Amino acid sequence: MFIIILSLLACFAYGTIITARIAKTHPPVGQRIALGDLSLHVLHVPAGDTADLPPIVFIHGASGNLLDQSMPFLPHLRGRAELLFVDRPGHGYSDRGGLENDTPDGQANTIARAMDALGMRSAIIVGHSFGGAVAASFAVLHPEKTRGLLLLAPATHPWPGGVDWHYRLTAMPVIGPIFAHTIAPLAGQLRMKAAIRAVFAPNPQPVGYIANAAPTLVLRPAAFRYNAIDVSNLHSYVSRMAPRYREIKAPTVIITGDSDDIVLANIHSTGLARDIAGAELVWLRNVGHKPDYVATEIAIAALEKIAGKPRDLQAMARAFHAPIAVSNN
Repeated sequence: MFIIILSLLACFAYGTIITARIAKTHPPVGQRIALGDLSLHVLHVPAGDTADLPPIVFIHGASGNLLDQSMPFLPHLRGRAELLFVDRPGHGYSDRGGLENDTPDGQANTIARAMDALGMRSAIIVGHSFGGAVAASFAVLHPEKTRGLLLLAPATHPWPGGVDWHYRLTAMPVIGPIFAHTIAPLAGQLRMKAAIRAVFAPNPQPVGYIANAAPTLVLRPAAFRYNAIDVSNLHSYVSRMAPRYREIKAPTVIITGDSDDIVLANIHSTGLARDIAGAELVWLRNVGHKPDYVATEIAIAALEKIAGKPRDLQAMARAFHAPIAVSNN
């Protein structure tokens, strides 16, 4: 028992050093918006004088932060629209807030409050992966604020099976925080490169992704635990919420890869296309879980189409050739 306690203390000390280094390497890049019970960290980019698109809000997926969406989209959209990249509650540099933020509806409501604070009356809502569940919930709960939806490899419907063991363990009381403060920072660093490769597979990850998108921020104990709670709660949440997607009237585009091993597109993306009247589903050949990076130009064309510009997304998808990662085996 003494050896176990000593080992946990050593892991806690080393984890503290790791998480301090991560925070120093990746400081906040935006502003914090005070929303009463919490502060939300966002990157708010005003529209340019020649803007041709409505405001756009970007919601990142599990284990992520606002840099994950600002990296592919900001260089192409700066000046064209008012842009809001959000650290979801409990992620990046946003506070968690109350228990309502343990599910996508609470997070959607928090993002709506942030829009109000910034004077954004409505926007196209973009959600990747877990962020797709938040974005779809936003459209159900705040139709007056939803100019349209762009859902990228979204996770929105109940699926067979569960989630990985470490999510369930970390979400548990008592043992979860211990795991998040001791084992997770070290194990997470050791597995980070392989995990990122798996998320992008079969496509190559962008050069400098880990350095620039800062996925290691999720290894900080509080963020790691909140992420686990999010993922562990998702199945029961979407089981309740999915029937309400039929209420969504906003123009909607769903972009998904046919080689996504992270989120089952034949359940989630096809389910959304079935449930949301008029939604357009765009299939991309040989694309995994990151169409936001692999096919950024098609995602931007989808935003333009939602805004009313003529764009043939199906023709773009047919002509698209996804880059395939070279195996090191």
